[in-house]
This record gives sequence, structure tokens and C-alpha cells, in this order.
Amino acid sequence: MKVKDVMHSGVSWVEPGTKLSAIAKQMQAEDIGAVPVGENDRLVGMVTDRDITCRGLTGGKSPEKLTARDVMTKGITFCRENEEVDDAIRIMENKKIRRLPVINEDKRMVGMLSIGDISHSLPQELSGEVMKAVSAHHR
Repeated sequence: MKVKDVMHSGVSWVEPGTKLSAIAKQMQAEDIGAVPVGENDRLVGMVTDRDITCRGLTGGKSPEKLTARDVMTKGITFCRENEEVDDAIRIMENKKIRRLPVINEDKRMVGMLSIGDISHSLPQELSGEVMKAVSAHHR
């Protein structure tokens, strides 16, 4: 099964200067936990609900003044839409991440692959193994 058959499409991204409050509102409205960050037509990071909580509320700065750049996880791990889902799962397990931006052969983001997408598409036993591996504590 290919990633493009499992992912959810229509994903948008924000610029690094986007206010944290706008990102949180987007997450709430779309019922999502991560928003990719792009600059100069390239993905440069990801803001997750955890980033907002752990970096945005504990750094001593006023959350109203923070932007995506202040809290985002820099760098981006992604998969390609024509990859096998098993390959994307290995990336998620190795990096201990729950969401992967999906790019096409033109290096354009075309979707997002999440643990939820995988759990709805794979047998319960396999999706349970993935969840366990991805959710293991970082060392």
C-alpha cells in the first residue's frame, strides 16, 4: 500500500512569523495536532501541540508575542507519496514521530501521514505495534 492511499491531503502550512495564537486556532478548527512551517517555498519545521505547551508556555516569554519560529521543531522529516506505507512507518518508528509531511516528486507537500491514518488502514495488530514504537519514551 502506498502512502498516498493512506495519508490525508489538503494540508496547509504557516510561515515562521505566524503568531502562536493563530496556529493554535488553526489546530482547534481543523482538529489537528501539528502544522508544518514553510519559508521560501521549503518546509523548515513543524509546530505541534506539544511544542506550544512545552516551548511556548515555559520559556518565560508572553505567549501572545511568540511565533512559529520561536517554538517549532526545526528541520523536517518527511516521506514521499509513492513510498510504501511500511517504509513511512519505519521512519516514524526510528524518529519517534507521530506525523509525517508527505511530498510528491516535485518536492511539494501534498498531505500528512499520521498514526491515526495508519491505524485506520492497517490491521489492528500492526497499528498497535507502530503506536507502541512511536510512543516509547525518548532516551
